Amino acid sequence: MTENVVSTVDLKKYFTSRKGVVKAVDGVNLSVAAGQVFGFLGPNGAGKTTTLRMLNTLLVPDSGQALVAGFDVLKDPGAVRCRIGYVGQSGGSDRPATGREDLVLQGRLYGMSKAEASSRAAELIDLLDLTDFADRIVYTYSGGQRRRLDVALGIMHRPQVLFLDEPTTGLDPQNRANLWKQIGKLKATGTTIFLTTHYLEEADILSDYLAIMDYGHIVAEGTPQQLKRQVSLDTIRVTLGDPAQNPAAAQVLEGLKVVKSSVLEQDCLRISVDNGEAALPQVMKALDGKDIAISNISLSTASLDDVFLEKTGRSLRDTEAEGGDR
Repeated sequence: MTENVVSTVDLKKYFTSRKGVVKAVDGVNLSVAAGQVFGFLGPNGAGKTTTLRMLNTLLVPDSGQALVAGFDVLKDPGAVRCRIGYVGQSGGSDRPATGREDLVLQGRLYGMSKAEASSRAAELIDLLDLTDFADRIVYTYSGGQRRRLDVALGIMHRPQVLFLDEPTTGLDPQNRANLWKQIGKLKATGTTIFLTTHYLEEADILSDYLAIMDYGHIVAEGTPQQLKRQVSLDTIRVTLGDPAQNPAAAQVLEGLKVVKSSVLEQDCLRISVDNGEAALPQVMKALDGKDIAISNISLSTASLDDVFLEKTGRSLRDTEAEGGDR
């Protein structure tokens, strides 16, 4: 059985506002397995950051239980802090210093000797591709460079769990893709990564397992593929060179096990399948075997936004401008 390094039971945190009680986190149950990237997906204001702050011992839960790296966040917060890394949305670097100096200082604060801290800093500079700017003042860094340094600071002491809170917010597409690459490197070292994000593509690409949160509740969880399979089949659309062959093509498709259903829409055959990537070549091969020429073929797959729409009645994309983080 895979060991869980983060787990919560009925975790709650409420706040009082002028409009009444805000149930920021309202009975959250989570299990995060060792060595995986756990995606925590939801719109701004869903309760992701509040949950993360409780797991990091920065907020005290109102009720429920949370264990991180085997220790209770309420009963033994010091032990939790020694075993986690945390990269918040605002980062934690000392900007008048160089990146290397920041890393060495972080190591010293965690009890490393000067030699050990210098060695670990050099290791991370190489691992996260910081070499070109590690000895420059952090004030001169681009947004992407600073976020990579923040991640390096978060793992300087070799934590069991690294918490990343919206790590790519504000980055351009190139820097976002670069940081995704660095997160992949960390996973390869065995680090467990707890990633909060409201970017659908980010959650889909990086997460081994994810939970979707909305209004303080977990509304769905599973691997990205499992969640997408829950709400929709993949769709293959085929347009034939000769529309007169549509009936023959439909008959061929009925004999394929991968095809769940097929219907004629105008001059296009719409085919529903479980796994579009696997089914697409089989569909093409079957039609070609009967000398049925294809003029156009396309594949559309279910998305995490489809999952969110199914679970909440609204699109995650439509919520991104709502409210602030909580």
